[in-house]
Amino acid sequence: MEFKELKEAIEGIELVDGHAHNIVSLDSSFPFIGTFSEANGEALTFAPHSLSFKRNLREIAQLYGTQVSLEAIEEHRKTSGLESFTSKCFQEARISALLIDDGLKLDKKHDIEWHRNFVPFVGRVLRIETLAEQILDEESPTDASSTWSLDSFTRAFVERLNSLVPEIVALKTIAAYRSGLDIDTHVSKEVAEKGLAEVLQAGSPVRIGNKGLIDYIVTCSLELTERCDLPLQIHTGFGDRDLDLRLSNPLHLRTLLEDKRFAKCRIVLLHAAYPFSKEASFLSSVYPQVYLDFGLAVPKLSVHGMVSSVKELLDLAPTKKVMFSTDGYASPETYYLGAKKAREVIFLVLRDACASGDLSLMEAIDAAKDIFSRNSIEFYKLDLKTNSSSPQSIVSPKLEMKEPDVQEDSSSFVRIIWVDTSGQHRCRAVQAHRFNSSVKKNGVGLTVVTMGMTSFADGPAEGSNLTGVGEIRLVPDLSTKHTIPWTKQESMVLGDMYLKPGEAWEYCPRETLRRVTKVLKDEFDLVMNAGFENEFYLLKNVVREGKEEYVPFDFGPYCSASSFDAASPIFHEIVPALESLNITVEQFHAESGKGQFELSLGHTVASHAADNLVYTREVVRSVARKHGLLATFVPKYDLCDIGSGSHVHLSLWKNGENVFPASDKSSALGISSVGEEFMAGVLFHLPSIVAIIAPLPNSYDRLQPNTWSGAFQCWGKENREAAIRTASPPGTPDGIFTNFEIKTFDGSANPHFGLAAIMAAGIDGLRRHLKLPNGIDVNPADVAATLSRLPESLSEAVEALDKDEVLHELLGQKLVVAIKAVRKSEAEYYSKNPDACKQLIHRY
Repeated sequence: MEFKELKEAIEGIELVDGHAHNIVSLDSSFPFIGTFSEANGEALTFAPHSLSFKRNLREIAQLYGTQVSLEAIEEHRKTSGLESFTSKCFQEARISALLIDDGLKLDKKHDIEWHRNFVPFVGRVLRIETLAEQILDEESPTDASSTWSLDSFTRAFVERLNSLVPEIVALKTIAAYRSGLDIDTHVSKEVAEKGLAEVLQAGSPVRIGNKGLIDYIVTCSLELTERCDLPLQIHTGFGDRDLDLRLSNPLHLRTLLEDKRFAKCRIVLLHAAYPFSKEASFLSSVYPQVYLDFGLAVPKLSVHGMVSSVKELLDLAPTKKVMFSTDGYASPETYYLGAKKAREVIFLVLRDACASGDLSLMEAIDAAKDIFSRNSIEFYKLDLKTNSSSPQSIVSPKLEMKEPDVQEDSSSFVRIIWVDTSGQHRCRAVQAHRFNSSVKKNGVGLTVVTMGMTSFADGPAEGSNLTGVGEIRLVPDLSTKHTIPWTKQESMVLGDMYLKPGEAWEYCPRETLRRVTKVLKDEFDLVMNAGFENEFYLLKNVVREGKEEYVPFDFGPYCSASSFDAASPIFHEIVPALESLNITVEQFHAESGKGQFELSLGHTVASHAADNLVYTREVVRSVARKHGLLATFVPKYDLCDIGSGSHVHLSLWKNGENVFPASDKSSALGISSVGEEFMAGVLFHLPSIVAIIAPLPNSYDRLQPNTWSGAFQCWGKENREAAIRTASPPGTPDGIFTNFEIKTFDGSANPHFGLAAIMAAGIDGLRRHLKLPNGIDVNPADVAATLSRLPESLSEAVEALDKDEVLHELLGQKLVVAIKAVRKSEAEYYSKNPDACKQLIHRY
């Protein structure tokens, strides 16, 4: 398997560093060698003989161009100056956002503001034990007593925490260092009071080590995180010798995690919990509030140790719950090393996951983006723009990928593509220099009416509530930017729609699918995968009796070798072009129609599948045009020939495993209970879903009995005349089904809206625990009297959608109103102008 794409994707990600510490001045008493090891004192003298030290020394020497020795590097640091080599380290690390725990005591450390000279955004993580110690050292009790009581301390601590909430992005506890992770969240007031007295009796400076008081402080802080929606970082696993490693095993956190008061708190276990990585992975898999961070374990271990630790984290932990940090401290080199080695380690881990079949290539790339950036952005709720001193500012999630700039010359363009409500592809093109300087960050303006247009007119559909008044921003998602395979001077990128920075527009197709995907994940911990079969006609232009018309390029039958021979030069361009876009092509062949072909894509997560379908249509149409042909995905090109669908295969995944199939042959249906409920929801809502996945009046010319399109509301095992069929690919155990196919989806549908509607219906099935009716094992047309016919016209489908409260709720009321308005306009126009449908070959 080729892993170049994975490596390039990982190298291109700008990192969100979720946990680090302050950098110190060059004249700090903290020894530079101390940044290479958790040892101190005499033990530090042995650090140069560790595997990680030797490797890291070579890495830094290579970065600075010095000899490989501690002395040479330290001399370079002195002569270069702190700001100079700090800038170099951060530039090479490509860290776009940094969260600093400034509670670590370091001599002559720089404040958080200083770090903003090198990173676009720096946020503060507040260490709760340090805050408590500062209060006891620096403040006086507010009551008349001469010393602290638990009540006066609690008031002061809570007041300070509340006052600091606007300035922080997270809280952190080092209870593991002080008294261990067996935290009693029901610690009594008497025990905490006694602990406070003990701490005060030890004198100044205060160091809180009493377990009762630590547990009390952690509990107070958890109450605030729950109230203020702040996450809590917890040190787990190894550190310096001040820590009792036996007590830092995260399994000790069971009491805290089982406390129902804090079930909604967001908790991240730091440092991969090394050497308890397996234990941390387990906790993340069974507790919804537990997330993982692998800083410190990278790069303080050998390469084998780093890889094995991260692999152990991913044994059970969802990739959506694993986050990156450098755990950088004291020197900028620790940030550089943490970022560099993390990229290398994640590549090795995800590469092996692909090789072993755990992940597809696209799933691995998606996991890397999650781990290095997106998970932290969501977990810490960092959703605003950069270039602000506000702690709540952050890089836009859509700008997390650092894409290479396209060549800037007068012939270089970038196309920003979107698909409208009627399923038409549209784009805005800008010159490369403008894209690089402005558009890739700010997008381009777009009138709101673009999501209210029909297939017959570039104007607003009546009743859509979208007019020429108002504008949104079409912002490129840089993770989807590619050089256009058929014209190397141009690039293309998919756009997202925003009302303003950070605020998605409710009519945005890609955001709609993300929103529904999140519901499926949050409520059921499920991910829907999709794979499309694309049917299309290749037509050639001829002149007959002085008139131009389009006729089939070939007249061979289904799976004709001669037809494939005729189209082979085209597919020799289409397939490599798709592969260059990381789109997997499983097979292609001549279809039943005259000049009709089918191209089947590999399955991937729904959002990628929809994106891939957009690019596939672009590739097929553009390559065909180069060969003087017209490729059309219109549902019914010729009323006397077979129609074209965009059949979609769907499966459900949990923790990287397909959970749609039954676990054994004992299931009568061959699918799991989760699979049945989800599919039953889709079947139940199918009459209204077709208004979205079969969006033209022409679509219903295709949805006829005995045309392989699924005209009846029924399902069957390997029944290709049923609207929904369960499929058992070669190699699957007999009687087990790995996915289900929806036949009614066609090539004029907006794929993001279509998959969102299907997913919404499946969610309803899961919520209501719906059961499937009996499957149909004959041609549905032969038992039509016993079945419900799917809508026979677009108007009927719109009526069904109008009554479907579930789709209104999950897709969004305003969006569904716009969809219905566009569909009604389509139905009315083509009923009055039936010949106009002939022009649809140019639009789809």
